[in-house]
Amino acid sequence: MPKDTVLIAGGGIGGLTLALTLHQIGVKCVVFESVRELKPLGVGINLQPNAVRELDDLGIGESELDRVGIPAREWALVGLNGKEIYSEPRGKLAGYNWHQYAVHRGEFHLMLYRKVIERLGEGSVKLGHKVTGYRKEADGSVTALVTTAAGESLEYNGALLFGADGIHSSVRAQMHPGQPPIHWGGTIMWRGTARGVPIRTGSSFVGLGTSRHRVVVYPISHPDEHGMADINWIAEQTYDTDHDWTKSGWFRPVELSEFAHQFDGFVYDWLDLPALLAKSDLAYENPMIDRDPLPSWVDGPVALMGDAAHPMYPTGSNGASQAIIDARVIGRLMLDHGVTPGALDAFDAEMCGPIGQVAMRNRGAGPFGLLGIVEDRCGGQFDNIDDIISAEERSAFMLAYQQAAGFAKDRLNAAGRTIPEGAQVGKVLA
Repeated sequence: MPKDTVLIAGGGIGGLTLALTLHQIGVKCVVFESVRELKPLGVGINLQPNAVRELDDLGIGESELDRVGIPAREWALVGLNGKEIYSEPRGKLAGYNWHQYAVHRGEFHLMLYRKVIERLGEGSVKLGHKVTGYRKEADGSVTALVTTAAGESLEYNGALLFGADGIHSSVRAQMHPGQPPIHWGGTIMWRGTARGVPIRTGSSFVGLGTSRHRVVVYPISHPDEHGMADINWIAEQTYDTDHDWTKSGWFRPVELSEFAHQFDGFVYDWLDLPALLAKSDLAYENPMIDRDPLPSWVDGPVALMGDAAHPMYPTGSNGASQAIIDARVIGRLMLDHGVTPGALDAFDAEMCGPIGQVAMRNRGAGPFGLLGIVEDRCGGQFDNIDDIISAEERSAFMLAYQQAAGFAKDRLNAAGRTIPEGAQVGKVLA
């Protein structure tokens, strides 16, 4: 493998976006993915306007995103009593230059994979190849240690290695062998999709309930001729610390009977949650987990990105978006520093501290923290939300999160392209 090749451990959203970005700026790369076959697994995720902007600059526009999702029109929080706490328009309806998209994660992931194969070639993604560690070489390069699905042990040498291998990252484990264990804050999530009629605007992201007992619902497809769409739902329950979350697994298929009864009371004139859950073919159980922020994401020619660098609770709906932003920032810094450890150091200096703080905001409930404030002040029962928390305080709370997460509207709209059109590493634009 050529010495100037960049090695990417992990073919998830972050790793594939990085591959597309490196190809865009003229850098050779190869992706190692542990699974033998990529399948459209998972349920719904949100792509914030800052990420949609970057996808557009990669040539993945609205027409393609519309095939795997739908523009979100509204973000809303509703109390367990069924009354609204806060709502705001999203995407272009809020004045952004780009939509926010709610997409089926698996279909979006496969779309990125097809783009990589189309643009970089069949050998650009090595399926059934898991990076288990790395070795830094005397000449400044790095060797990825790979185990194949067939049990072979292989080595691949390159200029840089990116650990984009998720919360259980082998690259992270070697870089930080003394890291604390995975953190669980007490919440179990059950996730699934069901066909139903979208509520409110027809494309609303709604968080309903309390800080310890809530559900999130939003559509991830355009409605059909009968007005029916794929509705993504996430039901969440927070337990005391004696609950054994390790038995939950990761996307463990479960029967509705194991948890749905805990949400029997979520019935309103505008939503019958038990009826929606009953229409689901499959449900998955996940513990809501993350890791403590790291002091650095870099070890010489090796860097972490995405969930390997900053796994975060999904409360801010920006985990996938941040992985996309990571990839684009890496590309920008390679334009400045070349395919060198200097680019990784610049990435670390710019992103590690601030994004670690975003992860901690999400651990503290992120934008869902408004539910906790209302619960603390009135037990979640109110007639007029303005008597509990003013509109100004609610808006300020949300703006602070958006600014920290990098998708505050005015700043994003005014920013230039992360990667100038036509920019290539080692070439000066005319």
